[in-house]
Parts: sequence; C-alpha cells; structure tokens
Amino acid sequence: MIQFQHVTRTYGDRVAVNQLELSISSGQVLALLGHNGAGKSTTLKMLVGLLHPSEGTVRAGPYNVEENPREASRLIGYVPDQPFLYDKLSGREFLEFVAEMYGLRSTETREALDREVTRFELGEFLDQLTESYSHGMRQRTVFAAALIHQPEILVVDEPMVGLDPHSIRLVKDLMREYAALGRTVLMSTHMLNVAEEISDRVALMKSGNLLFEGKMPQLRQHVPDAEASLESIYLALMEQ
Repeated sequence: MIQFQHVTRTYGDRVAVNQLELSISSGQVLALLGHNGAGKSTTLKMLVGLLHPSEGTVRAGPYNVEENPREASRLIGYVPDQPFLYDKLSGREFLEFVAEMYGLRSTETREALDREVTRFELGEFLDQLTESYSHGMRQRTVFAAALIHQPEILVVDEPMVGLDPHSIRLVKDLMREYAALGRTVLMSTHMLNVAEEISDRVALMKSGNLLFEGKMPQLRQHVPDAEASLESIYLALMEQ
C-alpha cells in the first residue's frame, strides 16, 4: 500500500533521507523511530505530498505521489506533528470545509461529522472557535479531519504529543482498529512504549538512513546482547 523506492531528499548539501527502501502492506501499523533530525518527518511529508523526493519514487496505493498528487491524496489522511486549524472557524466549520475539499456530498458530510464527533468526543466544544482550543482539543479535531473521508492510509507524525491519558488510549485503539479493517497506518513517534504496544513492525532511522525494518522478534535477534525492551534495543542500535 505504501512504497518508498530508492528515495533521497536533500536540502542543499545536507541529505535528510538517503536511498530509503521501505514498503508497508495493508492491515499493518508501522512505527518509524529515530532521534530528532533522523529524517522521519521528511519521510512522512514526502508520502503526503508536502515535499518532493530529490531522487526515487514514493507510492500510495497504485499512485506515484509526485505524478498523481490528487489521486494519492484521496487515499491518505495526515495528522502533522503541529496540529493546524483555522482559528476563526469553529471545529464544525473546519471539518465541513475539509469534507468539502475531499468532495463529500452534504449527506456524506453529515454522516462523517456524526461519526468522527462521536469517535473523538468532540461534541462538547465542536461549535466553539478553534482559537479557544487546548492542544489536546486541536489534536483530536485534526485526527477527525484526517479520517473524515475514511482514507485507506493514515499517516501520523508524533500522535500522542499533548494528549491526556484518555485521548492517548483512544488514539492507540483507533490505529489498531484501523489496521484491523485492512488499512495502513504509518506513524512517527518518540514514545517507544507506544510503538512496542501497537505496531506490527518498526523501522529505525538515523541520520537519514534506515538501520532496521521488521517485527519486534527480528529486532531482538538483530541486537542479541540488548535487553528485551524496545528502549534498550533502540539505544544500542543508535550508539553503533
């Protein structure tokens, strides 16, 4: 469902992502791990079309993201690390605007709003201007916007930042349920316990390079001297 084929992204002389080869199948949650500056956010932004690769090809489903941006975008829901809303719109107006951009008809929009408002428990503040929202309220609204068109691919950059424990549980359950429906979830996170709990596979990046990609048992075999926790294995790999 997602493919990065020989993907490189440079900023001047700096290589942010170097010859990335990564595939993610339907029905999987893949956690992308790495220190700040490892290339995680750049990788996600190339997938959702906010950045173009300097070399290589990024595919979402059957579409080359660079050559078919409109078709690819319809398959993808994106939650950035900094949730953006239009401050002078209410949450309801913002979600209706997003639904219209995706081409939902009025009946579909009403059904989608009802579904996401219930899922993310937005009813209490949905009709307030978003400029009054806390970070957690903004994050939940952005999640609802990402899912308004029921995309096949969910891309999430640091999904748990600023969320209270209840919202964290809600988001973790959502990503597992989404994969169980046969869809694909790619998330970047610094929270190793979250990655270990909900991901089917993990990918570790360092300085733009992919160090490892696979299931947790394979990762433990990759660093046999490390302790069993993902944290100890992660740190061991990063120190190599």
